[in-house]
Amino acid sequence: MDTSLHKPSFKLSELQATAICGNDISSSCLYVAALTISFAGQYAWISLIVVGLVLYLFRKIYGEVVGALPLNGGAYNVLLNTTSKSTASFAACLTILSYMATAVISAYEGMHYFRDIVHVLPLIPATILLLLIFMMLAIIGIGESAVVAVIIFITHIASLTLLILAGGWFVINHGVAVFEQNWQLPVRSGGIMAALFFGFSAAMLGISGFESSANFVEEQKPGVFPKTLRNMWRVVSFFNPAIALLALSIIPLAGIDDHKESLLSFIGETAGGKWLAYLISIDAVLVLSGAVLTSYVGVTGLAERIALDRILPNFFLVKNRRGVNYRIVIGFFILCLSILLVTRGNLVNLAGVYTFSFLLVMALFGIGNLMLKIKRNRLPRPERATILSVIVAISFILAAFFGNLLLNAHAFYVFLQYLIPAMLFIIVMLKRSQIIKWTLYSMRHLDKSYKRLVLDNIRLHRALIKINSQELVFFTRGDNVAVLNRVMIYVEENEATKKLKIVHITNSDSDNENLRSDILVLDRAYPDIDIDFVEIEGQFGPELIERLSQEWGIPKNFMFIGAPGNKFPYHVSELGGVRLIM
Repeated sequence: MDTSLHKPSFKLSELQATAICGNDISSSCLYVAALTISFAGQYAWISLIVVGLVLYLFRKIYGEVVGALPLNGGAYNVLLNTTSKSTASFAACLTILSYMATAVISAYEGMHYFRDIVHVLPLIPATILLLLIFMMLAIIGIGESAVVAVIIFITHIASLTLLILAGGWFVINHGVAVFEQNWQLPVRSGGIMAALFFGFSAAMLGISGFESSANFVEEQKPGVFPKTLRNMWRVVSFFNPAIALLALSIIPLAGIDDHKESLLSFIGETAGGKWLAYLISIDAVLVLSGAVLTSYVGVTGLAERIALDRILPNFFLVKNRRGVNYRIVIGFFILCLSILLVTRGNLVNLAGVYTFSFLLVMALFGIGNLMLKIKRNRLPRPERATILSVIVAISFILAAFFGNLLLNAHAFYVFLQYLIPAMLFIIVMLKRSQIIKWTLYSMRHLDKSYKRLVLDNIRLHRALIKINSQELVFFTRGDNVAVLNRVMIYVEENEATKKLKIVHITNSDSDNENLRSDILVLDRAYPDIDIDFVEIEGQFGPELIERLSQEWGIPKNFMFIGAPGNKFPYHVSELGGVRLIM
């Protein structure tokens, strides 16, 4: 059975989709204010407002890209359809690393808050148990996961709102003397501009999770995706600056530094008493658990996509009765477990992987938007971000990356220690056909008297045949030989297989003699690619693609078209995952 054809019928509503990705981004409210204050001091709330403005720019950037290419995969999806497979794979690798770090940090921090309630709790075993619980919940299905996510999200927003109200009432009754005292203190980080810059760099952690919605867009109802972006922007743009301003108005700066690991509960205790601190701690456990769930949902959508594109083994495409790629979920749990055990929950090391991964993913998404404008400008999209706004947004992300590098160079080296092995695995998967050929060539020059060597030779030959047997399909609109030549170059540089069907949808009156001649020339120019020219009478559309996919046994994500124009009667999302390569 073609696993790419099976999509779960359940679609997420605005509240459900917002809750799944919103739990991740809104969990930053628990720590980003304290982190920003530690670098920007009394100017932290300004840095957090700037972050909100940057996120506003990315609303348009994401809306344009995903509106034009509404397929799971986020940055991987847009780069796959505008650049090369290796560049897209780099983005996918970064995204998976970001999800791994997010899941482990959120689970570990959640159990840290829970220990403040229970007091006697072994952190590492409790973190493993939490990761295991949400693994099982993800395997059950996205519908059931969404219900849990909604409960957590509503509870979190209600708790933060109550905290803001209690803090506001405290300021009304006690005045702004504490804020004035904090405002008169010496500026941190060496000056106002440095404080704002380093505060902004640290505060960018507050938008981690914004990319999550793009990784499961296919599971959302039509029109929901841009609403999730809007809702996430509203949450972090209001709560993060408000909490920072509230903290500076209630607690002296030295007290904020002393309680930065649990600043919100300390604000709650100061403004409302122990009951509010206790409530915030419970909320922290819930929303951090919700961020773990977001990681499972997001990575499942992304990993399925890259497995369909043969960057991950087909082993991960097996689904259970609920339509869930349970092997991806289990594999992700094992990876999270390994990172947790290796780092022993060291948050500095995990934060290094987390910060640099998601900042690069955001930058690559911006670059993907520019590539979409250049290479797919005719592709219909519901909204457009101006080129200037995209460049400004990317510049802010790169500035934050550089700022975090200055703040914690060691964390960057830890990030590289995780990234390099992951990229080596991806390179092996992308180049496995060539690696097998090189291995076979080497084995021919060794002593063949060893039976084991001969058996390995046979197995490698079979593996190579299996890899090369996957056919690709390109639907051509006419006899433009330049376009067909670029298709051949793309296949040669990006795909392991070397079998290509060039399909022309025609009618009885068409004269395709020039097209046949061009394909014969290309067949001679590219001897390593087996070209099969097919002419089919009919109308190009989703029904024809579905029929040919079933008849030929070729998944739709191995079918390609050129970028359609405004007159094209279908949206790319209606074509079932057909890729754009021209």
